[in-house]
Amino acid sequence: MNGRALSVALGIAALLAIVAACLLGSTPLPAGRLLAALVGGGEPGDAVVVWAIRLPRALAAFVVGAALGASGAALQGLLRNPLAEPGVLGVSASAALVATVVLYWGLAEAFPWALPLAAVGGALAATALIAAVAPRTRSVVTLVLVGVGLSSFAGALMALLMNLAPNPFSLADMVNWMMGSVANRSFADIAFAAPFIIAGLTLLFATRRGLSALTLGEEAASGIGLNLSRQRLAVVLGAGLATGGAVSMAGTIGFVGIVAPHLVRARVGHDPARSLLPSALLAGLFLVVADIGVRVLPTDSELKLGVVAALVGAPLFVLIAARRRTGA
Repeated sequence: MNGRALSVALGIAALLAIVAACLLGSTPLPAGRLLAALVGGGEPGDAVVVWAIRLPRALAAFVVGAALGASGAALQGLLRNPLAEPGVLGVSASAALVATVVLYWGLAEAFPWALPLAAVGGALAATALIAAVAPRTRSVVTLVLVGVGLSSFAGALMALLMNLAPNPFSLADMVNWMMGSVANRSFADIAFAAPFIIAGLTLLFATRRGLSALTLGEEAASGIGLNLSRQRLAVVLGAGLATGGAVSMAGTIGFVGIVAPHLVRARVGHDPARSLLPSALLAGLFLVVADIGVRVLPTDSELKLGVVAALVGAPLFVLIAARRRTGA
């Protein structure tokens, strides 16, 4: 299956998953009632469930997954490192940290744009640091350790803020951002994050030819006319904007950005340029399906999407790292 056919198949699967997310829940909605609610007919309660709860939530999960999947694929292409991913490299945690500061001081209520701007700023700072460190080391382990250090430091600061939370409501908001969730998201939340995610994805897709050239090595890529500084800047800005927008909407969700590109890479000839779109679609599909599971599992309290993503993604990350270590 070539890259185009794979993207079409994943796009259809993602659309079906979004439809399934509208059908399934604590109270399943029959297909006829769903169709009536989508076209403006049927019972008023069905329209509220679909348009105010289930559809925005499913779209938020897909958009967040797409942003993280494309960012992971682009960072892997830029750093020529299959272990690169916003969560592993500390980008998501840094974005969540700055967003948590905004929540702690209550700035999000006074200025709605404060949360996405803060998340994007944190993501850009972390991505810029990773991009600056990468050319100075050829060690995959060193690069991952830098990301682990960033994540640990950001996690420690977030824990400190939680410990100093002025009231239980602020504490609950910060916990949600740390664990990752798209519960109670609305079209307004998507609209706030969309400009950053769209701008980031546009930049990432604009760098596709450069990512393909980098597979030859930096010297060879420069020799055929690639401006390395401009390429790094574009990928850093794109990944930072997309990841920051995703974090502002869903909090910290890790590992999806490494697993999705890994699964599609072999099917697109190991070309990072051709992996961007299928990685985005697969990551979006994964988060929609995971969020359906979060909603329908018979638990006393709803699981967080970031927890489910980590439970699935972390073992795969370990497998990818182990296979790379053994040369597989």
